[in-house]
Amino acid sequence: MEFRSLATNREDGGCVFRFLKMHGLSNDFALFDARNSKIDVPRDVLTQWANRRTGIGFDQAVFLKASTNPHADVLLDMYNADGSSLEACGNATRCVASYLMNELNRDEVTIETVAGLLVCKAEAGNRNVIMVDMGVPRFGWRDIPLARDMDTLSLDLALGDLPSPVAVGMGNPHCVFFVDDVDALGIEALGRQVEHDPLFPNRTNVEFARILDRNRIRMRVWERGTGVTAACGSGACATVAAAVRRGIADRRCEVVLDGGTLAFHWRESDDHLLMTGPVAYVFRGEIGA
Repeated sequence: MEFRSLATNREDGGCVFRFLKMHGLSNDFALFDARNSKIDVPRDVLTQWANRRTGIGFDQAVFLKASTNPHADVLLDMYNADGSSLEACGNATRCVASYLMNELNRDEVTIETVAGLLVCKAEAGNRNVIMVDMGVPRFGWRDIPLARDMDTLSLDLALGDLPSPVAVGMGNPHCVFFVDDVDALGIEALGRQVEHDPLFPNRTNVEFARILDRNRIRMRVWERGTGVTAACGSGACATVAAAVRRGIADRRCEVVLDGGTLAFHWRESDDHLLMTGPVAYVFRGEIGA
């Protein structure tokens, strides 16, 4: 499944890049292996590649780079469909982990992101079902970050009839609303509005969740810089952390997304949040720039 992204020069002065398309619960990514070559793609080119009619089509682009950390197998450099950078992406991390496990013939790898080192393991030796340790959720207003000090368990954020949301940091910012009927909401308009609210200086991902029972949560998501996606790993983590913190869910639970279900264990021993779910390979290809 090798797809080394060596940029090949064309006669017209352009370049051709190799990529691998993968997804986790239909949250899809274009992976570019840049560990042995420098790849510098302008923001406008990334947005063209993200287009589902004229490009590759993806929620995020992920560049695998060589890490200088002796404990990491790779460094991830990630971008949203609008070309903006992102700090953390749970589903992309699981996809990259699966690729590296197959390449290195190992069932455990460590991936470096802006959010820190993430340890990933194949579930029962199955490299298409990956557990990733997403670290410790953050609840301090500066850590998320918010624009000002306030109670992150009940934000001072008025949005129609919606209840006060919870703010959570998973290396990237999240705003979680608990509602009675997540599927009846127009999350496109609501998500866009909250993403750009001045309360969030770095913008935010927005989750809309319904508690089905203490071990099962239904969630839909608006991803910062991308829009509505079928799944969001860090968003599901934030939703679990928010629900447990509010006392309405247990530390072992499932989150049902549009694209499928993820399993979670928020360990009491060290507060690390573990996420497990499937990944899938779609195709390899080349694209010009």
